[in-house]
Amino acid sequence: MPSALATPEKWGRADADGTITLLGPDGERVVGSYQAGPPAEGLEHFARRFDALVTETEVLAARIAGGGDPKASLQALQEGLAEPAVVGDVAALRARLTELTDRAEEGVRTARAERDRARGDAVARKEALTAEAEALAGESTQWKPAGDRFKAILDEWRSIKGVDRKTDEQLWKRFSKARESFNRRRGSHFADLDRQRVSAKDRKEELAARAEALSDSEDWASTASAYRDLMTEWKAAGRAHRDADDALWARFRSAQDRFFGRRNEHFAARDAEFAENAEAKRALLAEAERIDLSDPDAARAALRAVQERWEDIGKVPREEIRTLENRLRGVEERVAEAADAQWRRTDPEAEARVAQFRSRVEQFEAQAEKAETAGDRRRAEQARAQAAQWREWLEAAEQSVSDR
Repeated sequence: MPSALATPEKWGRADADGTITLLGPDGERVVGSYQAGPPAEGLEHFARRFDALVTETEVLAARIAGGGDPKASLQALQEGLAEPAVVGDVAALRARLTELTDRAEEGVRTARAERDRARGDAVARKEALTAEAEALAGESTQWKPAGDRFKAILDEWRSIKGVDRKTDEQLWKRFSKARESFNRRRGSHFADLDRQRVSAKDRKEELAARAEALSDSEDWASTASAYRDLMTEWKAAGRAHRDADDALWARFRSAQDRFFGRRNEHFAARDAEFAENAEAKRALLAEAERIDLSDPDAARAALRAVQERWEDIGKVPREEIRTLENRLRGVEERVAEAADAQWRRTDPEAEARVAQFRSRVEQFEAQAEKAETAGDRRRAEQARAQAAQWREWLEAAEQSVSDR
């Protein structure tokens, strides 16, 4: 949709007294009055309002394209176009909003259908997993693969969303029953076999050897993770005969203690280095906080020197990072504020902005009074809101001037 601001005279007319009239296929309609400047500027003002509505409409179009449902926002825009105080192709904008509303409703229907399809797919997947679990529970004697498959089924089960509660509970009962049946058969089988203890002994010998091979590693993070994984595997290996189990555990624990003892020494040394760095940064901060702000240029140069030295010092303990960084930010902000204050003291346009903002406030207050007198409460409220916004900017501008 073309910008109304590019050719405002195509869509409206500004009379010499400031009256702004919208031109359209339904005839002419007065949309407002502009007293703050030349009539042409008033026409541009109302065209700019129209362009803002176009921008808002296209933002909603992007939300719809991304799968959103801005129904309320579309309705509000449509209601606002009943008698809009703008200059532009209002008919085309109304048509665009109708198109977007239809598209949004179609998107809602499509999303609903997609949810229904996804729900059906989720039920089918859980039904298939349940049937597989029941088959494993009744037939499989491959205890390890079947047990792993039950774990994988459970992980997949938990990842499936969107099944209604009643169906999910029914399928879960079937799955749980199958898993419990499998676990009972497996437990009974291994309870009768002393070979389990022999297998556990072999497995733990392997884990102890792997733990010992890792004990001299300096890859602290990945090795610590590997020890956690080894511990998980150790617990899953089952118990060997007691004497063998105790001896293997002593080997495993000794290797683990050696690694973690070395790791603790390493991090203690690192922490000491970080503590020294923190002390150096505190000293640098004390110097930075004494920077003379009376000459902003010199203050900025001094700050840059501090920042360069700051980076050269290195890391500090994690718990001190925020405190130290906040102190440095405080110095940076004070230097920036000193520079800003210098700029404000030399800003020749400050008084002009104050006068401009005051004129805007008076303009919108006059419009509000005029609309109130005419019985147009909606336009009166709009004008008051605009006057309030310009009043905030006026107060900020006046404060800026008074701070010089």
